[in-house]
Amino acid sequence: MKDCWKKYLAELIGTFVLVVVGCGTAVGTGADVVATALAFGISIVILAYSVGRVSGGHVNPAVSLAMAIDGKLSWKDFCGYVCAQILGAIAGSALLGAFFKGYKATGANEVNQLIFGEGFGGMMLVFVVEMALTFLFVLTVLGVTADDKFSQVGGLVIGAALTGVHLVGIPLDGTSVNPARSLSAALFALIGGDSQAIKEIWIFLLAPLAGAALAALAAKLFLPKKAEEAK
Repeated sequence: MKDCWKKYLAELIGTFVLVVVGCGTAVGTGADVVATALAFGISIVILAYSVGRVSGGHVNPAVSLAMAIDGKLSWKDFCGYVCAQILGAIAGSALLGAFFKGYKATGANEVNQLIFGEGFGGMMLVFVVEMALTFLFVLTVLGVTADDKFSQVGGLVIGAALTGVHLVGIPLDGTSVNPARSLSAALFALIGGDSQAIKEIWIFLLAPLAGAALAALAAKLFLPKKAEEAK
């Protein structure tokens, strides 16, 4: 098997695990904020030290986009990573539906209308929230991976960052910062008869990608390059 396919398979498996553990905890605990945030964070720590050794452990199209913009991932591999991540997320959501005997509740993201109200204005506020949370998370990823001295603790730092953004975002919209996992959950919620998530899916696809792109641009301006890249 060529190395690129090993990487794609690692991303598929990693995203599958992230969805099953993270979204599974959200569904099983009734979206308990602390439990769900910890589940996503711990998943990233585990994946960073397992599949991360093969593919980098992106398990998120937003992270892969930032890596491509930063020159750490080819655009060809970016396409392969994203396809693998979406397939892994779909497989994870399908398994959750089997676990919980129904596809209506698979951890889909929706705007909290009690906080943001109805209409386009509320959606745009959530767009900003998702963009900002993704910016913070992805900038952490880029910062940790910019210096080899963080390699041993990188997974822990990234996992802590993901936990933090989930603690903030879950009460607002369930926290996405990951288009693949949001897309798969919304699709299976639609299969289960809930169409609200798919109507709002554009927010949870575009906002994380926009936040990741901004983080990559910020990293180019502020973060130091590795010694071998600076030569």
